[in-house]
Amino acid sequence: MTAVTDQDHTDNRDQQPQQEHQERQKQQEQHAPQEERESGTPGEEKTVSKDAVGAWDDGLIARRVNEATAVDSRIGGGGGGGGLGGGVSGGAGSALPAPPLTYDGPLRSRLDALRELVGLSRARVDSTTLAEAGRVLDEAVARRRLSGQHTVVALAGATGSGKSQLFNALAGVNISETGVRRPTTAAPIACSWSDGAATLIDRLGIPGRLRRRPVQSPEAEAQLRGLVLIDLPDHDSAAVQHREQVDRVLRLVDAVIWVVDPEKYADAVLHERYLRPMAGHAEVMFVVLNQVDRLPGEAAELVLDDLRRLLDEDGVALGEYGEPGATVLALSALTGDGIGELRELLGQFVAERGAAARRVSADLEAAAWRLRPVYATGRRTGLSEEAREAFADRLADAVGATAAGEAAERAWLRHAGRACGTPWLRLWRWQQDRREPPTGRLSVRAQADEEATARQRVEQAVRTVSERASAGLPAPWAQAVREAAVRGAQGLPEALDELAARAGLPPGRPPRPGWWPVAVLAQASMTLLQVVGGLWLVGQIVGVMAPNLGVPVLLMVAGIIGGPLVEWSCRMAARGPARRYGQDAERRLREAAAGCGRARVLDPLAAELLRYREVREQYGRVTGAGAGAGAATGAATGTGAR
Repeated sequence: MTAVTDQDHTDNRDQQPQQEHQERQKQQEQHAPQEERESGTPGEEKTVSKDAVGAWDDGLIARRVNEATAVDSRIGGGGGGGGLGGGVSGGAGSALPAPPLTYDGPLRSRLDALRELVGLSRARVDSTTLAEAGRVLDEAVARRRLSGQHTVVALAGATGSGKSQLFNALAGVNISETGVRRPTTAAPIACSWSDGAATLIDRLGIPGRLRRRPVQSPEAEAQLRGLVLIDLPDHDSAAVQHREQVDRVLRLVDAVIWVVDPEKYADAVLHERYLRPMAGHAEVMFVVLNQVDRLPGEAAELVLDDLRRLLDEDGVALGEYGEPGATVLALSALTGDGIGELRELLGQFVAERGAAARRVSADLEAAAWRLRPVYATGRRTGLSEEAREAFADRLADAVGATAAGEAAERAWLRHAGRACGTPWLRLWRWQQDRREPPTGRLSVRAQADEEATARQRVEQAVRTVSERASAGLPAPWAQAVREAAVRGAQGLPEALDELAARAGLPPGRPPRPGWWPVAVLAQASMTLLQVVGGLWLVGQIVGVMAPNLGVPVLLMVAGIIGGPLVEWSCRMAARGPARRYGQDAERRLREAAAGCGRARVLDPLAAELLRYREVREQYGRVTGAGAGAGAATGAATGTGAR
């Protein structure tokens, strides 16, 4: 008995509208009797199934999805029966839709973390890198909305492996065409063991004419209740569209049964294109060695052991000794040897109702592994305090903070010298100031350190801090950090020059210590002694005053010696205040330069590093490592992380 092929539909295309109309009329007239026949005894069920087989042979079973759905809704066939046009084995089941799939808390948390991860990364990571993660999220959402009582299992294999024969053996009826012509299976065919799976099959894009129901006893059907079996085209088919259909459906099913034969079980295409990339899906994978009836003696066990070895080399965990992993067994779809064991294993697998969640979890693991180079390098990341201080020091040197402090110290000493120095020395200094350019507070710094604020020095400081900040980061985030530093460097030299012009020294005269007035009074007294002594001597010379050289000479000598002595004392006393004054000026300029660099460069760098810390934490949640994997990232604090 064979299923309807695409060629059958082409030959009957002209007769199909009339047949469909007659069939709808017949179903409406015999609605009640049909219900009675389908709900009869097991013996009657076999009669109905036999009739259905005849219908398949006549090509009348091929129906459109909408027509089959309408008929099923009239006879109460339920959501799963809609579009399942093959033999009907037992009760049609409930018309109520099957409850949707639910994910446990950890899996939901990981999916939410992946969604947050993708959202945070869209501006930093190219869409191609995030495409697989987005697909996993979309498929997880789509699968969650569908039946959680059904498990979709695909039969996949190479040309001539016998997967269609195995499909028919499990269904108990020749649904999928077999033969020597290759490829035989041109499109996926679905067989559902219970109702409520229509939306699941719709998701796979399988039309109603390719949906079937098994023909088995109620006990055999109950063993696989909830199973939706998909027979796929050959994965090594010469037709490109066949291979594309295989790849598309394999991304959507809950589990897959790989059917291999003794000749092609070690085929490189199977292992390199499918088994090795899907090694993380071992818990939702069966590997069946078919056609063992062709192997003599103990050859079947030898081939099966070699198959296990190849799977182990592919990284596929084997479900042996109670460990989770792929199920490997040998059978013969032709003789039926091993079919019962496979049915029992499939029944247990479907009854667990956990394949869909495990498939989503495996897809999640695979997507996280592909994203690992983007989010985790295993190296320490972050900007240390030493790097921040070094950057501030370089900017301070660029604006000439040290030179500005020294100039401020000299200016304070000069001001003290003018206030406490002798009149004659002050007159000489005034004359010097007229001949030389002014060496005031800010102009000296501006002239002495004009090259220090050049763009090259500032750019070098920015380049150095960006290299330190991006060290150890994955390539996209390192590039984002460098771009943030470059944006911050634009206009930074001009901003530093502007703040240096107004932040070097405070406006007004430098502050004076408490001893300053005493020193000025003492210097004025020394000058007064010189003047009095000089006038006294002049008066004696002109005869106005009585001759007496001792007192006026003593006064003049005291004034002449005392003036420089007071000035020297003031200079010694002024060194401390002058040094503090210069240090204050240097500190203010350093703080201003550091603040400018922090606002323009360090803060944007910290923001990028903080974003990386967030995505690193989300990636840790996706992989199941927890938030602690990224919490140690010192993006903002500079402590670093691995």
